[in-house]
Amino acid sequence: MILKFNTNENPFSLVAHVQKAAIKGLKEINRYSELKYLYEFKTLLGNYNNVPSDNIVVNHGSDLLLREFINIFSKDRKIITVNPSFFPISKYALQQARKLTKIQLSPPDFKFNHHLLLNELNEPSLIVIDNPNNPTGKILADDNLVEKILQNENTLLLIDEAYYEFSGQTFAAMIKKYPNLAITRTMDKAFSLAGLRLGYLLIGDFFKDHFSDFPAFLSKPTLFAATEALKNPVYMTANVNKIMSEKTRLGNELAQIGIQVFQGSANFILIKSNLPDFGKRLMDAEILIKDLSDEWIEGFYRISMGLPEENNALLSIITKICADD
Repeated sequence: MILKFNTNENPFSLVAHVQKAAIKGLKEINRYSELKYLYEFKTLLGNYNNVPSDNIVVNHGSDLLLREFINIFSKDRKIITVNPSFFPISKYALQQARKLTKIQLSPPDFKFNHHLLLNELNEPSLIVIDNPNNPTGKILADDNLVEKILQNENTLLLIDEAYYEFSGQTFAAMIKKYPNLAITRTMDKAFSLAGLRLGYLLIGDFFKDHFSDFPAFLSKPTLFAATEALKNPVYMTANVNKIMSEKTRLGNELAQIGIQVFQGSANFILIKSNLPDFGKRLMDAEILIKDLSDEWIEGFYRISMGLPEENNALLSIITKICADD
């Protein structure tokens, strides 16, 4: 059986009450979703994020929302991102940018140069930052930086908070104050809903007209499961705690066998290995991790957390690879 540590999914299955809600939706799959279900979900989502429900856009996957946002708001603007970044961000920015600036995050500390970013705001700009960053897991922005960015009226800021539940850091409270702030989130990761693909966008008032007629076609299984998950989020919090505990354990074990580990604030760890064909040798053992050599730097890999027994299998194979060399 192939073990997947390359997609940042939640290894823990849905709890019974959320599964039951999804099955209820499947039984009504021959009918379109009714608006009342969408309104109920958005109300709960607004309460969860402490943002008015009419400042929320939902759709199947935050990837789609990121793409639409960049497509719409990159016109006549310089795009500023970091490198490395969540791959779709880099891809969409490269496709749409009239002018593109990438601020580098360099090992070993992956420090984000705030002064360099702020000095770039000399013309209308769209800044797209993933926080925590993928793949380094580092927190890139703080309240002070975000405030300084948003005080520039010709600057739009989009923050991808896909891993908010793991990092605990969010700028959602600034949505009401700053119309030029938007935040993407997902229920794929912490809520174990990756198979249903549910992303959402928290938007300041500047963006509301642009998304007023944006389609929100969510299936009944998706709506019912996500609504039930928000009503009873205790399972999510418990799973997040287990994942973060496993991440610490796995990182410590990898460091002891000679793998360089960069701990971050998401549900994955970044490692560096100079062993030849490291990723391929794991793949040959039916273990998949994310090889970052094509997108970033040779020798760097991102590892998502699996179940404890899956993490043990990963450790066993890596220990054997290291011993063979």
